[in-house]
Amino acid sequence: MKLTTRSVLFTLFLIAVATVTKIICAPNLNLSGFSPIIAIALFSGMIVKDKNASFLLPLLALFASDMIIQVLYKAGLFAFAGFYKYQLVNYVLILVTTLLGWAIQGKKLGSVLLGAVSGATLFFILSNFSVWFFGPHLTYSYDAKGLMACYVAGLPFYARALTATVIFLPLIIASYNYIVKAQQRLTLA
Repeated sequence: MKLTTRSVLFTLFLIAVATVTKIICAPNLNLSGFSPIIAIALFSGMIVKDKNASFLLPLLALFASDMIIQVLYKAGLFAFAGFYKYQLVNYVLILVTTLLGWAIQGKKLGSVLLGAVSGATLFFILSNFSVWFFGPHLTYSYDAKGLMACYVAGLPFYARALTATVIFLPLIIASYNYIVKAQQRLTLA
């Protein structure tokens, strides 16, 4: 993705979607986990030719949305902070998800859907493992039973992340084609 006026507009669009979604969904436990960030990471891995640069789009979207949430939190307008302990783990997991986008490529609808399911599943497995491993072991015991309990507790978040990724990834691709390439199609080819 070359740096053009259209690509900057697209990047701002993704940041806005990530931020608005987080503001609406994150405070509501029944919506928490519904986010376009995994889809943005997969998309970036699929479309950005410069592999090093492919990490910038999801990191920028995540960081900008976290920064806005932090400002709102400091102003007393949001329920929790945008920056928190162990947040770096989520940033690393988003980078790993971008790597998955490299492998998927998303040239056809089937591979886009495979990427969405794979990305959300990979994020779920790794993020819940990190919650169990790094978190205080007052909630989950530091054994296989505790790990399984952590995964079971995370299933509602996984369902929402999977739903969001399946919805947002094709929408992001269509938005990219419309905003950046001025075309109305879903494929990346």
